[in-house]
Amino acid sequence: MTLIPISDSITQLTSNIQIHSNQFFGGGGSGDWTSYIGFFMYIIFFFMIFYGQRIQTYVMIRDVENNLHKLKFIKEEGRKTAIETLKEVGKPTMDISPRVDRYLDYFTIGPQGMDPAGIVSKLDHILDVRDQRLKDEVKLMTPECDEVQLNNMENTLEAAMALNYLYKVVRHYYIQGKKTMSLYIIMQLQMILPLVMKEAEAYSAALKAFAYGQPIGDSVGPLIAGKLMRGYEARKVHKDCVVATVPIEGRTALIMKAEGPGGNVGKPGDAIETIIEENEGKIAMLVMIDAGLKLEGEAVGEVSEGIGSAIGGPGVDAFKIEEKLVKYKIPINAVIIKEDIGDAVSPMRKEIHDAADKAIERVRALILERTKEGDTLIIFGVGNSIGIGQ
Repeated sequence: MTLIPISDSITQLTSNIQIHSNQFFGGGGSGDWTSYIGFFMYIIFFFMIFYGQRIQTYVMIRDVENNLHKLKFIKEEGRKTAIETLKEVGKPTMDISPRVDRYLDYFTIGPQGMDPAGIVSKLDHILDVRDQRLKDEVKLMTPECDEVQLNNMENTLEAAMALNYLYKVVRHYYIQGKKTMSLYIIMQLQMILPLVMKEAEAYSAALKAFAYGQPIGDSVGPLIAGKLMRGYEARKVHKDCVVATVPIEGRTALIMKAEGPGGNVGKPGDAIETIIEENEGKIAMLVMIDAGLKLEGEAVGEVSEGIGSAIGGPGVDAFKIEEKLVKYKIPINAVIIKEDIGDAVSPMRKEIHDAADKAIERVRALILERTKEGDTLIIFGVGNSIGIGQ
């Protein structure tokens, strides 16, 4: 058996690679590096066919992981802000951190929907129980709070709860995608992450607004109602809402909003039901004013008119309002102030504040066009009344 020196073996291997690459790519002599480049590109091409998806998945996982770390930081800062605010305002006599952590993990199970008959009243009851339970928890943690501060602290914890939930959902799908190495799970998560991060940053800003009792973008409806009822006596109606009787353009306007200046949205459905029943057969029109989600390219603070119940939430309030409107054949009009989802829960921007006067002019024009002198109508400023008094 003849042993071939290793140097000769390497020379022979290099020669074979060059011969094959020249044959495949039509290359020239020994100095033709283009042939080598083409040959290696050919190898990389086949490598990517078999391993390209896995590499892409690793890159996406890395991107999601970076955003998850940012989200965790925002969530922890939110928790810290909530605890510090509760301690500063409520003067608790115990360590509230464990109770706050328990609060952040609260969940609400919706009613059974197999038989939809009566589901609205079931959902309404569950939401009432949830609201009272959370208020009771805040009272235990902040014994020195008054009613306004209590509502603000509840809103602060709700924002921290939203951040906690966002983080847990993103973490869940990140771990699932990493375990299964599923490109499609990770891809979907990566695609929605910019929107999730934008929402998380908005809730982070909302924490400070709620802690200090500052108006937020969603407060523009109550702000408009507050401007219209200024100087007139307001009385409380069902579930944390107020109403004032105001003469406008020869008509009688019943201006309504959630009771402020604490963080409060009230129950507009019950409040409007009560006022309609009190004025049975006399309401000529209902006008609802609320913040509305703008489309990209639209200006913040743009005012638009429309038809229907301008109110968000799970739909209980809209259902109650529409039931009464149908019963008494009352037309409903809506005026919205457009803003981004981030604007809605962040401290109120100047553009949104300035839009309040434009919206009032639209409401006045609507009253002149759609009602006649001597009519009675309802104007409801929908939204969170934090920082907005009567």
